[in-house]
Amino acid sequence: MIVYKDNEIVVCEKPYGVSSQESSGENMISLIEKSIGGQVFPVHRLDTQTTGLIVYARTKASASELSRQITEGKIEKSYLTICHGALSESGEMIDYLYHDRIKNKSFVVQNKRKGSKDARLSYACVSTKDLGECGTLSLLMIRLYTGRTHQIRVQLSSRGNPLYGDGKYGAKDNDKIALHSSYLSFFHPTTKKRLTFTSSPKDGIWSELVNELKTAHEKWNEFMS
Repeated sequence: MIVYKDNEIVVCEKPYGVSSQESSGENMISLIEKSIGGQVFPVHRLDTQTTGLIVYARTKASASELSRQITEGKIEKSYLTICHGALSESGEMIDYLYHDRIKNKSFVVQNKRKGSKDARLSYACVSTKDLGECGTLSLLMIRLYTGRTHQIRVQLSSRGNPLYGDGKYGAKDNDKIALHSSYLSFFHPTTKKRLTFTSSPKDGIWSELVNELKTAHEKWNEFMS
């Protein structure tokens, strides 16, 4: 689970179904603190159904510095996802999103209104493949420029391309949602050296796209430049 740690930060790979924040059940903070024998502070989050890379601070000062980097757009985050349908080779999605807290669901709205927030991402389609009963699926690299609730899920679903396994946003698959935090880059809060981490998912539907995942891994630096 722990990818990297020092006296200031801990970088982990979050498993599916575990909350990235403090919660009543098993969560990343309690698991990490038990593992390292010390306190950690969250600076960003992943949905419970999202797997992959996430960083926690080990001091309040480092948490403040990493939070500042997020505000200033200096922390770079990218994801791998598998969605239904075929997409163009690359593109950008810009929308207004409204999050209904009662339903815990986000919606694309046509015009900016009270409570809505702008959402922007870019993507590159690594491959499109017919997987029989699963239908036509596309492996995408996603770069987030804003961090809205369920952003990737709702922006793709609104265009007729729900994520594999994401029944909440229109997929008919009864499976884990195929969304993985695969690229994380930031400046170390004390040394100021840029640290970059990459990760590839392995289980479930991801195992059907092993070669395509290798291709994506080779393209991260080009995609993020």
